[in-house]
Amino acid sequence: MEYTTILFEVSEQICTITLNRADRLNAFNEVMLKELLDAFDVVDATDEIRAVIVTGAGRAFCAGADLAAGTSTFDYSHRKAWDGLGDPGDSAESEEPAEQSGQRQERVTRDGGGRLTLRIFACTKPVIAAINGPAVGVGVTMTLPMDIRVAADNARIGFVFNARGLVPEAASSWFLPKVVGISQALEWCYSARIFGAQEALAGGLVRSVHPQEELIETARELAREIVRNSAPVSVALTRMMMWRMLGQDHPMAAHRIDSRAIEWSGREPDTREGISAFLEKRPAEFTGSVSEAMPDFVPWWEEPKFS
Repeated sequence: MEYTTILFEVSEQICTITLNRADRLNAFNEVMLKELLDAFDVVDATDEIRAVIVTGAGRAFCAGADLAAGTSTFDYSHRKAWDGLGDPGDSAESEEPAEQSGQRQERVTRDGGGRLTLRIFACTKPVIAAINGPAVGVGVTMTLPMDIRVAADNARIGFVFNARGLVPEAASSWFLPKVVGISQALEWCYSARIFGAQEALAGGLVRSVHPQEELIETARELAREIVRNSAPVSVALTRMMMWRMLGQDHPMAAHRIDSRAIEWSGREPDTREGISAFLEKRPAEFTGSVSEAMPDFVPWWEEPKFS
């Protein structure tokens, strides 16, 4: 796909995805959604890519949804909903008859931000957000399924939905409390205030704050550390295990998958190489690839059906 709203670059086995509508403060629109979904498909299909950085062009990370449609921006009855992006689940009816469920059946158009965050959640590569400026609405909720967030010292962040008569989107009611805790999540959403990078750091939303000119290099060094030190299949499995365990109600769920993964990986060449490299005091040369060497028990979870 030819991209018009993002840049996609690969160097040192690190993919940098840059939101590239600088004249609109990288506001999120339907084309950007389509291109980001495609970009993460490419990331997962490309073994050369070992880590991903997402940032913004110009002075903003992402100013939120493009409000060019004015007051009807979120009224799907006034426009074609996510035209051309669809799959059968985009607008779906409950499969359970109304008389059995006790609820009225209705068709629901899927939230575009949620489609993106669920795609990032499913990514097999670690994702780092380099928040280089304002990140508001979907501009910040899109970063929640990313694994590490670093921010420029001039970043301004806001979960502004309640001030627009909306509710948090992009599955952020699941992600945000897990990242920062329920009380902090609710305070930021209820107040809808715009806050700075230092408050984001104190609240646990970002890992660290850096001068604007040092931000990307900081993100790249984090990505290089992952590429340099860790086996790609191990990283992919760790990402899956950590994120999915957030929804479990007992550590036995983790013990079950830990046990399967340790038993499987103990027989793999990457584990033998990792131990040999340690004993021989040399860098490891891992050969396992995410596209070919994942264990047969992946996925061990059930993908929830949208309805």
